[in-house]
Amino acid sequence: MSEAVKKLRTINGRVISNKMDKTISVLVERRVTHPVYGKIVKRSTKLLVHDELNECMEGDTVSITSCRPYSKNKTFRMVEILERAN
Repeated sequence: MSEAVKKLRTINGRVISNKMDKTISVLVERRVTHPVYGKIVKRSTKLLVHDELNECMEGDTVSITSCRPYSKNKTFRMVEILERAN
């Protein structure tokens, strides 16, 4: 039997809060074109992300991927820290 390989969604974002235990809040910004006027505008989403080792600090840029739900609102986990904050 061949198993279907599920493609995981991987995105980059900036850590805006690390005050919770094993959880970080990540801001993901994207650029979209306005449907009527055609101007490019920024849209942002805040996601709760699982950080097993509590190693992220505020301002870090991280790579996250979708996974099974850890809680009601937490369905992403941190893969790696791309850039440390100053």
